[in-house]
Amino acid sequence: VQLQASGGGLVQAGGSLRLSCAAHGRTVYRYVMGWFRQAPGTERAVVAAISQTDGNEYYEDSVKGRFTITRDNAKNTVYLQMNSLKPEDTAVYYCAVGGGGDLRTVHFWGQGTQVTVSS
Repeated sequence: VQLQASGGGLVQAGGSLRLSCAAHGRTVYRYVMGWFRQAPGTERAVVAAISQTDGNEYYEDSVKGRFTITRDNAKNTVYLQMNSLKPEDTAVYYCAVGGGGDLRTVHFWGQGTQVTVSS
């Protein structure tokens, strides 16, 4: 499976961005799809994840109420709508496919996309 992410960029605090990640090579509807992020000097950590089988969504506490994860199984694509962005959201964002409600097991990684939020 190849994951192709897009949608990162530079935005002012309070602004919005939408990340997209399309899976190619095989269908991934049985997997959990989601996003991780990694800022300089920190570990990569899950931001949001969504399951197709039970519809559950997971959000890291700091993004609850601001970020929304959705998926389009027909397009093999997961999206992350990021609103009310803060400078601390600045990081490289990676899409991932795997298992566990919070994507504790990652089978496939996409390339990172940079999100920079200016104050």
